[in-house]
Amino acid sequence: MVESPTSQLRSAVRDVADFPQPGILFKDITPVLADARLLQMAIDGMAHAFYGQKVDKVVGIDARGFIFGAMLAARLHTGFIPARKKGKLPWKTIGVDYSLEYGTNSIELHLDAIEPGENVILADDLLATGGTAGAVLELIEKSGGNLLGSVFFIELGFLNGRSKIAHHGPVHSLLHY
Repeated sequence: MVESPTSQLRSAVRDVADFPQPGILFKDITPVLADARLLQMAIDGMAHAFYGQKVDKVVGIDARGFIFGAMLAARLHTGFIPARKKGKLPWKTIGVDYSLEYGTNSIELHLDAIEPGENVILADDLLATGGTAGAVLELIEKSGGNLLGSVFFIELGFLNGRSKIAHHGPVHSLLHY
């Protein structure tokens, strides 16, 4: 019997206990990234949600979202925009502060990255609590982008991130834990 692409991807994601701190079970995606066939499956699966739609830009979140976002943009024949931590982009930016479990953070896009009315999707490796994704979705909307939805390689459903970003549009995840 041949395993489904989702089962093959799930089997390749490695659990690392107590990383980055005790009590955390980290989902290590590097085995997927290292295998060309699995990486292709991941991008194919993430792109599937947007086939047939006109996508102008894909926004990827610093840093692993750059991998998935750029590859997804290439697959969808569109441009890629990096969303970066405050102070990391070299030109004029638009930013937003957002809350973390312990403190706050800031994320930015270039001011001219999204033209008003462009169809935009957000791509990232992981949806956890939804804080960073929600901030980037807010930036996309502030920039005048028409948000088509979000796509994640992995979603940690027990952290309820989907509930925090669902009001921004459809949320798609390839693997659910």
